[in-house]
Amino acid sequence: MKKAIKWTLVSILALLIAAIITFVCIYFTRLQTISTIEKITNYNEYNLYRMDIKYDYSLDNVINYGIDDTQSLVDAIVKESLPLLPIHMDVPDFGCSAFSIKDTDSNVLMGRNYDFKNDSSSMLLYCTPKDGYKSVAFAALDNISANAADSNIKSKLACLTAPFVCLDGMNEKGVSIAVLTLDSEPTHQKTGKPTIATSLAIRLVLDKADTTEKAIELLKQYDMFASAGRDYHFYITDASGDGRVVEYDCDSKARELVATPVRTVTNFFEIYNDKVLPNQKNGNYGHGKERYEKIETIFNKNKGTYTTDIAWEALKSASQLPTEGDVTSNTQWSIVYNDTDLTAQVVIRRDWNTITAYDLKNNAIKK
Repeated sequence: MKKAIKWTLVSILALLIAAIITFVCIYFTRLQTISTIEKITNYNEYNLYRMDIKYDYSLDNVINYGIDDTQSLVDAIVKESLPLLPIHMDVPDFGCSAFSIKDTDSNVLMGRNYDFKNDSSSMLLYCTPKDGYKSVAFAALDNISANAADSNIKSKLACLTAPFVCLDGMNEKGVSIAVLTLDSEPTHQKTGKPTIATSLAIRLVLDKADTTEKAIELLKQYDMFASAGRDYHFYITDASGDGRVVEYDCDSKARELVATPVRTVTNFFEIYNDKVLPNQKNGNYGHGKERYEKIETIFNKNKGTYTTDIAWEALKSASQLPTEGDVTSNTQWSIVYNDTDLTAQVVIRRDWNTITAYDLKNNAIKK
């Protein structure tokens, strides 16, 4: 009897040790990742943080999980980034304005406002995927219930999902991408291709695309699922100045992908620009024409003399204060990506006098 009890205890101990070893193996680089979390700004609340991804994530694993709705997307992301742990995560919505210009020094600049009704901290995320390109990207921490990213272990662990919920970014090849919301029915293509969701498309482009054209080719390989019950389009630029908006045509039964060269994008379909009026909703075709016109007015006035200051003037003109009932109001961050020298300048929550500068080549905040 005693011998049986002894062997039972030994077996339990062995299983426990095996479980601990497995957990440590899985989470060692994840714990390294959360150890890099650093607060960059010092506001009373809703700050800019940074984090370096040290664990070897697999976008293919997430896609191959089988994404058919928002919950399966969340499940896939959590399974890849936080195996064995119960973590709650919301899928992000996206507002915004974006544009690209070439300055007087021939630098290609992409400007972007991220607008959303819920106040949020921001995460500057540095990724170095084994089989992909280095990149910097930004995630809204409110979407993963981690506004105070460094405050406790739960928030830190939630940040491990950040590679899959980024809203804009730039990679080492000078490709930038931003997602912006629309008012049409959410895209859900079902042609038999693998399904990719909105924020995963951003990770795909950052990891794998070296030009805007390549980014479009990659997106065409997937059926698009627009997550969180909204529709979206993507603005993509590269170091050559090729700026295009990728849209899934709301008047096409198959939601055909259409890529249109354009300088400025807000929250309406560029392919139906002539059907959209400012300061109003325009049915499926979208809204935000007034912000588009403000940006275009600044660019037309300064034609041939573009600078980073002009880019910031355009972002300021299109930024938004909180407006009750408007999901795409309340600018959370503004950013100018330099696709040529691989730098970025960031402003949090319309504090235009405080600019954080970042260098992708050295993964460094410039003081």
